[in-house]
Amino acid sequence: MDLHTWLTFFVASWLISLSPGAGAISCMTTGLRHGWRVGVWNIFGLQLGIAAILVVVAAGLGALLAASETAFSVIKWFGVAYLLWLGIQQWRAPAHGLVDADGSAKNTTPPTRGQLVLRGFLINASNPKGLVFMLAVLPQFINPAAPQLPQYLLCGLSLFITDIVVMNGYTLLAARVLRALRSKQHQLWLQRSFGTLFIGAALLLSAFRRSN
Repeated sequence: MDLHTWLTFFVASWLISLSPGAGAISCMTTGLRHGWRVGVWNIFGLQLGIAAILVVVAAGLGALLAASETAFSVIKWFGVAYLLWLGIQQWRAPAHGLVDADGSAKNTTPPTRGQLVLRGFLINASNPKGLVFMLAVLPQFINPAAPQLPQYLLCGLSLFITDIVVMNGYTLLAARVLRALRSKQHQLWLQRSFGTLFIGAALLLSAFRRSN
């Protein structure tokens, strides 16, 4: 992969990461309720989800999954159900406590690291839009005449770097907003706003169709 091709992909990676989606909503939700230090485990899970999609695409299985109506539907509706569940959880959650100076929440029991990692992983890995996007975009930057593994590793590293930076930004932004709030009514309003965004993401995903 030459420098110009990589730079083009690197710019595309920033655009992909900055575009609002379920991952960004997840980061802001976690930052709002539990602060940045806890939220980094959700970010780690999101990267594992990206890695899973990259492996599937690089192994040539992505085209088979995208071509299979049954496999595509299973992934899609699992993703829809999971996002709906996250949205309902946000609506039902009580107002969190205030936060300490470092941005971590008081008076709440944060989820375990494993729960946050699994949550992030499922959000990205169960999104067929990500699979289809990778299939449509990533191969354009891969030179078939050159060894492919180093190229996929370079593209994956570029995606991870940009996504980690952007998702940390979303998490920190929400954590700072949380620290500034004092009213439980405001806290509930924000939580339910994020819950509504999760539900909206689920509805958008339910309307997503494969390109024939």
